[in-house]
Amino acid sequence: MRYAFEMNPADLSAHELALAYRNRSLSPVEATRAIFERMDAVNPLINAFCFEDREQTMRDALASEARWLSDTARSPLEGVPISIKDLILTKGWPTLRGSRTIDPTQAWLDDAPAVARVREAGMVMIGKTCTPEFGIKGTTDNTLTGVTRNPWNPTLTSGGSSGGSAAAVAAGLGPLSIGTDGAGSVRIPAAFTGGFGLKPSFGRVPAWPLSPFGTVAHLGPHSRTVRDAALLLNEIARPDVRDWTSLPYSACDYTASFERDPAELLRGLRIAFSPTLGYVNNVDEQVAVSVRRAVTAFAEAGAIVEEIDPGFDNPLEITTKLWFVGSATLYNGLSETQKALVDPALAWQAEQGNRLTVPELQTLTKRRGELGIHMRRFHERFDLLVTPGVSIPAFAAKSPSEHELSIEAFLGWTPFSYPFNLTQQPACVCPCGFDREGLPLSVQIVGAMHADALVLRAAHAFEQMRPWPRIASLTTRG
Repeated sequence: MRYAFEMNPADLSAHELALAYRNRSLSPVEATRAIFERMDAVNPLINAFCFEDREQTMRDALASEARWLSDTARSPLEGVPISIKDLILTKGWPTLRGSRTIDPTQAWLDDAPAVARVREAGMVMIGKTCTPEFGIKGTTDNTLTGVTRNPWNPTLTSGGSSGGSAAAVAAGLGPLSIGTDGAGSVRIPAAFTGGFGLKPSFGRVPAWPLSPFGTVAHLGPHSRTVRDAALLLNEIARPDVRDWTSLPYSACDYTASFERDPAELLRGLRIAFSPTLGYVNNVDEQVAVSVRRAVTAFAEAGAIVEEIDPGFDNPLEITTKLWFVGSATLYNGLSETQKALVDPALAWQAEQGNRLTVPELQTLTKRRGELGIHMRRFHERFDLLVTPGVSIPAFAAKSPSEHELSIEAFLGWTPFSYPFNLTQQPACVCPCGFDREGLPLSVQIVGAMHADALVLRAAHAFEQMRPWPRIASLTTRG
């Protein structure tokens, strides 16, 4: 069936696509074809996708179109294109985790919980997106699929480890993607590519298998709008018995407040603004100015904003040492042949992790718990904490062999991300301006544990007050 629609469907949000499907001005098949056409033009430049199965994707789009025509749409996101980070199991498709150590010919029999929910919602999966090997770093490059690049400037990194997902969404290769965030891996690439990225409270989105990096690992949406992320969270937060760490299911609609005036959404909220968290000394001046300007929007809307630091020391040591134990667990389980195939960064991280003693691990876990308690007490005084997203704009893309192997090189430039994986709080990044080179900058909104709805509410209000433009520097129109 042929539909008439003036805009390129690849430029529409998930919400806009669903509205067009409902009034039959657009079909899931038409939207999928538009995204394929753009992928052919753009993905060779940015390398966002590592796997496609267009025949299966088109079958899913046709089935979705039939459901819309018969008024049996499964969800508000029926027929919306989505991609899945290649750390997340997808039945029938290989999940290679960016690694040459994994056999692609094995049987792929399982969907992870989030992917199962995507299928149940009738969404159309476009493909799997690139990740660094096992998601081990904040840039997206590996020895299997190469370097993923930033759509705003392909000489620069898209960030990571969900850099393929963020780049795909920014470039219009589907309005939604699901990423993972263990130390900032949804938020960093969203910040670098001018998108919206949400790390929900730990356990809000069920996961299986559980991450080798433990209880810092969250699953969350990438999108171009806050509403789209909230709609996706409505679906992927549904329960799954395979994750024994997941939160009790809360059948709430994360978009419920979005029709209210932004000032009404923000008025009276107690917001702590911390431009440096009290210890960050490498915030780019352009980032600092842009974030401070963004904070004025909250105050002008009636929020009670106080510039104050949360009062904890840099938890970089806790983050990296706990992370490197996970890297060691992965690496030590490989054969000698497999070890010869890995990214040098994984071998280096494993070496650091193998040095850690059990008493040191127990001490780090205790310190992590103290940090979590500290932030719970902090949020008795403040509803939200606002910080920069990433301390610098996107930097040059590199291959795995070009990276410096040091703790500072891994996370020193993203000090606002990892504390809130340790504390498991919900946090998101919103675009808030551009640097002199036209690269997107971001502000981070952090909520108290389990206050996912409030984080989304504040982000949506900010988006309405300060709408963020979509990508313009890469030719993706047509």
